[in-house]
Amino acid sequence: MSTFNVSIQETSNKSIVKFEVNQFITKHKSFEFNNIDEAKASPLVQQLFYLPFVKKVYISGNFIAVERYDIVEWTDVQDEVAEQIQAYLNDGGTVIEESAAPKKTPVTVYAESTPNPAVIKFVANKKIVTALFEFTSIDDAKLSPMATELFNFPFVKSVFFDENYVSITKYDIAEWEDITIELREFIRSYIENGKDIVLPEASKVLKKSTKQLDNHYESLDDTSKEIINILEEYVKPAVASDGGNIQFISYDADTKNVSVLLQGACSGCPSSTYTLKSGIENMLKEMMKGRVETVEAING
Repeated sequence: MSTFNVSIQETSNKSIVKFEVNQFITKHKSFEFNNIDEAKASPLVQQLFYLPFVKKVYISGNFIAVERYDIVEWTDVQDEVAEQIQAYLNDGGTVIEESAAPKKTPVTVYAESTPNPAVIKFVANKKIVTALFEFTSIDDAKLSPMATELFNFPFVKSVFFDENYVSITKYDIAEWEDITIELREFIRSYIENGKDIVLPEASKVLKKSTKQLDNHYESLDDTSKEIINILEEYVKPAVASDGGNIQFISYDADTKNVSVLLQGACSGCPSSTYTLKSGIENMLKEMMKGRVETVEAING
């Protein structure tokens, strides 16, 4: 059985804290509860309302947001609440009763072109994964039921998931105008039926859980951390909007070379070499003078 881990996330509202879970807990549905009477459908939320400082509870996707009354500060109680939620989930407790909500939630998916002519990005109106995942073959996709089914389409070459979208790379045997509608409808229906996109244990097995990523980051040297922070702030938002991702792999202090991995629409994209050299490489050389000379993609 997979283990639930709960992390504490501050929000812009000091009265509200998000308790983020490493798995989806509501099958892509959202619920808001203002008091214990409204929470009949959720034994977990009823339990939370027994805490005298709990004012409102909101559950969506992979998190539980709790609003507090001013009788306490979150710093005094948030660790206990996180532990309580984590213990409840790991004991097999019910989050939402099955009868409490309709089986399906309306889902919309639209197709968006990317700079890579072999890739289209299918964007959903809700969060579908808690981490980035890329699968390049059906054998590679054992931890993703959705990717496995997508590979049954003969024209699907690779599948990349980010928060609310799927980027699909096709083989040249098919043209997008012939397959886009079919793929979009498959993805929409799959999400609407609440089926697993990736298995709950995927993040941990593939070393993508928040804790594992944080531990890896802390183990790096200061220059590598600085490079990652620059990529996160200045590069990743742009490549994510294009349906891809750039992942830091390593930094060599002797050669002053940075190695990265291109994923999703960035992998094999005709313009990715130009973006790497004229964009990312120049930015790092400018911002980290004397420490970075070259950037290379280990898969492009």
